[in-house]
Amino acid sequence: MTVLHLADEGETADFAAFLSRLLHYDRGAAVRLQAAGTALAVFGRPPSFEVLAIRAVRLAKPYENGLDVTLDVTVSAGELLETLDELAATAGVPAAVTGPPWAGVLPPRGGWTPESGLPGPQALRGMIAAGVAEFRSRTQELTPETRTRAELDRVGREIWSRTVGDTSLPVRAVHAAQSLGFLRPGGESVLFSSGAWLRLRTPYGSIAVRRAGVGTLGVSVR
Repeated sequence: MTVLHLADEGETADFAAFLSRLLHYDRGAAVRLQAAGTALAVFGRPPSFEVLAIRAVRLAKPYENGLDVTLDVTVSAGELLETLDELAATAGVPAAVTGPPWAGVLPPRGGWTPESGLPGPQALRGMIAAGVAEFRSRTQELTPETRTRAELDRVGREIWSRTVGDTSLPVRAVHAAQSLGFLRPGGESVLFSSGAWLRLRTPYGSIAVRRAGVGTLGVSVR
């Protein structure tokens, strides 16, 4: 099994927390791993949010057991989590799985341009709290006959598809960032765009989402 040497125990613990959060939303979650040298990018897609989550993991040294200079594989998030050894700061790469469709279409590597109009961290967290409160209030008002999964989904889509501030970023992207542990106090969030993609970047991870009404320009299939 290919062995990854993570930077330290803290990096390993944060990586484990990210995988655990993905598995909370999808017990069968897969992640795509891309690495070169001492940088590892981990891509996942929590289905509840319809976004792409990206976690950068620092490696202490390149991988072992026969790899050359790069790693690109889609694996089970659950199996990967089981291989993490926090004390040793290592992870084993499980056998590859047949990747879900999203794993074949990733945001571009470069060409990202800063976007203005993103509110500050406190306003972002307030926006999420307001959205959660509105969802609870509106769904609690439904009668037993109308409280169907389809109606709950409709209310959720209406709330989380709203845009953030003066940007075209959907609120669900910020909600995903908070739910996955990316939106923490003291960390600055920055919005970037590249082709059809928007990317909310924080010091702890990024959320990428396709802009509504934009075609396939800028999509990387790799």
